[in-house]
Amino acid sequence: MDSEQGLPLPQRYWAIAVVALGITLAVLDGAIANVALPTIARNLNASPADSIWVVNAYQLAITISLLPLASLGDRIGYRRVYMAGLALFTVSSLACALSGSLTALTVARVVQGFGAAGIMSVHTALVRIIYPHDQLGRGVAINATVVAISSVIGPTIASSVLAVAPWPWLFAINVPIGLAAFAIGWSSVPRTPGHRQPYDYVSAIMNALFFGIAIVAVDGIGHGEHRPWLIGEIVATAVIGYFFVRRQLTQSAPLLPVDLMRIPVFALSVGASVCSFCAQMLAFVSLPFLLQDGFGMSQVQTGFLMTPWPLVIVFVAPVSGVLADRYSAGLLGGIGLAILTLGLVLLATVGAHPGTLDIACRMAVCGLGFGLFQSPNNRQMLSSAPRHRSGGASGMLGTARLTGQTLGAALVALIFGVAPKSGATIALAVAAAFAAAAVVSMLRLTGKRGVEPA
Repeated sequence: MDSEQGLPLPQRYWAIAVVALGITLAVLDGAIANVALPTIARNLNASPADSIWVVNAYQLAITISLLPLASLGDRIGYRRVYMAGLALFTVSSLACALSGSLTALTVARVVQGFGAAGIMSVHTALVRIIYPHDQLGRGVAINATVVAISSVIGPTIASSVLAVAPWPWLFAINVPIGLAAFAIGWSSVPRTPGHRQPYDYVSAIMNALFFGIAIVAVDGIGHGEHRPWLIGEIVATAVIGYFFVRRQLTQSAPLLPVDLMRIPVFALSVGASVCSFCAQMLAFVSLPFLLQDGFGMSQVQTGFLMTPWPLVIVFVAPVSGVLADRYSAGLLGGIGLAILTLGLVLLATVGAHPGTLDIACRMAVCGLGFGLFQSPNNRQMLSSAPRHRSGGASGMLGTARLTGQTLGAALVALIFGVAPKSGATIALAVAAAFAAAAVVSMLRLTGKRGVEPA
């Protein structure tokens, strides 16, 4: 297979379907358990505080293993990492469904998180193999659409399942879907060559410690953790991070892709991605409080009014992907981020008694901007990296998304702690500021479509 020409039809369609299905399961399970936490806590005789680990264990496992698995994909081939991740995710989903205690469920969620990381770490690298270079934007658009939609519809899916079945079915439904994806992927997901360089286990451990402690510290800032513990976590993160980066600078294919961050186009795209997902998370965590506590709306009304954002992305992201194959990512992404900034400003200044149409239109503007930005930016990030470092680029894409989402959630907690009455409005204003900051990065890419490095 000529890696520049992509897969032949119809194998290309089957392969991208498997990749999209896997990333849907992985991203969706990051949010789907939130709604069920009270039910799970009661059923397993656990406290609400302890039940939070059902969510945190999954996210933490993904974050600490994403870059190590992306590096492993560069070494042994992306197909092996992806298919192993899909298999592990499916088996651990069954273990989650059969768990009879909170401890068992938490352990199963850790394993499920490692499986999800296997999927997330190399899925965009596979897209680069599946699609020819002149159609890469279309494949990236499918991924961007799936990730964006899966990130925000988790509560809706969870509520629908819990309305007709007990909580174990939230995990059990993954099993037949995962098995089907694995069966189809076995013959359609392309094999990719690796390299013979030894795997850097020391860097993998340092990566896990750095990102794990950093997330705990960021979460502690948002939730008012005791100052001595917080200072200790920040110092530990800084020390480990210093030696981690120093080690990466000596590697030819570093686990933390500092070599790729030296490429200005790549670094700017990563920064824009972090800011955009931080803005999205700030909005999606704070908006329910604004709609319910500020405007007196019900949970059903809140869900309905937040739907236009992901719904517009469904239609816009594929179009922006096609455009990204023809026009500058900086131009398209800059326009998208400017629209997102406008939408967030409009939400922050909606007034005391807005109508349903007022809110829905503002949400649609945000979805238009976010959808227009993601596909070109992801394409730019992936295509600006050398082909043999596609795994590192793919892992960094996922890390940028998780970093932005983690930072956004922590900032919401911090803002609500400082200003509980006006926290939602302030959070939306901060979200607009992050989106505006990302505009600067994207405009610096105007005119640079990125080449396909060897």
